[in-house]
Amino acid sequence: MDLFSELKERGVIYQATNEKEIGKILQKKETGFFIGFDPTAASLHIGNLFQIITMKRLEKAGLKPIVLIGGATGLIGDPSGKSQERQLKTEVEVKKDADLFKKQLGKFFDFARNAKLVNNYDWLKKFSLIEFLRDIGKYFTVNEMIKKESVETRMQAGISFTEFSYMLLQAVDFLNLFKKYDCRLQIGGSDQWGNITAGIELIRKTANKEALGFTIPLVTTVDGKKMGKSESGAVWLDSKLTSPYRFYQFWVNTDDRDVIRFLNFYSFLSLNQIKELKKSLEAEPGKREAQKTLAREMTIFVHGKAAYEKTQKISRALFSGNIKNLAKTELEEAFSNVLPKEIEKFSKLNIVDFLVLSGVSYSKRQAREDIQNNAIEINGSKITDLEHTITLKDFLFGRYVIIKRGKRDYFFINIK
Repeated sequence: MDLFSELKERGVIYQATNEKEIGKILQKKETGFFIGFDPTAASLHIGNLFQIITMKRLEKAGLKPIVLIGGATGLIGDPSGKSQERQLKTEVEVKKDADLFKKQLGKFFDFARNAKLVNNYDWLKKFSLIEFLRDIGKYFTVNEMIKKESVETRMQAGISFTEFSYMLLQAVDFLNLFKKYDCRLQIGGSDQWGNITAGIELIRKTANKEALGFTIPLVTTVDGKKMGKSESGAVWLDSKLTSPYRFYQFWVNTDDRDVIRFLNFYSFLSLNQIKELKKSLEAEPGKREAQKTLAREMTIFVHGKAAYEKTQKISRALFSGNIKNLAKTELEEAFSNVLPKEIEKFSKLNIVDFLVLSGVSYSKRQAREDIQNNAIEINGSKITDLEHTITLKDFLFGRYVIIKRGKRDYFFINIK
């Protein structure tokens, strides 16, 4: 099966300008292609991860990735997928985020050998306003521009000339990479279709050559949530913002209805391997083999094998109740998504009073019922005695107590 056919079977192709020509170009080794990343946050997230993995998939097939950092476009703001105007960031903020993006992307691509890293600020900063209007603006009509979905959806609410012009800047990116690196293919999210076709038109009008583009789907879960969002916020690729354990847990908790689609999008497993996992899911959904495979593949790809092994140690400790066997950093990572409850230091406290103080039970009566119903664990140990006393010795590393109420509710208590 050729690469384009595989991408289609995986569901990776959403829109394409010329499927026949894209199929041909994907079979040519050393072909250059690019995806752009505007530095609009302190880290990439798992929505961006789909684009990164698509690039890696093409790179593994012998193509040459060009990773574009939007140092200039990040200063303008892309209206695509936005219902209102973005808050403009300062040059200092954008440069800081751009540097962080470069560092993160360097984990996935070898910019010294196979891939190229470029920043559109390097060429867009050279344009004067008059040059830009004469050399670029004359190739676009307002009639064409307002038909682009990114603009059309904003016409009623209003769109500034700044964001209205964004597609022209991205068109210049494609033209520049076409001229400098003979790059004929741009890839982007489904919301980038108008920006991609603008670049293709600019190349056709100025160089009389055919450039190509395709988009990948916007990934949403079955309940309509945008990929990368969870109840506790975005899932980032930076381990300081989203710990590897929480990252692993996000994937392992994937809905049965999503997991096969996500394996096709995000993993490098073969189509046959994914079909086998689908059979396992249908035959024994309780084993969650597909979810565990997805979580393993993603955690190793983003954070490395050592981080994955650490997530397994934490998972085993929590499942078995051996919380005391975790190192301090492992304990903190395990509960990095649980809002800690700070309490004043004390010498000893009855378990009932402790549960109320910690916010685990809303009243002493509720606390007694929880204990009598075998619903309370302290640091992995079941508490059934209403007269049990909590002392400073129960605080792990002198400051933490982990309380579990029921099957899933964890409370992370620390001393001020």
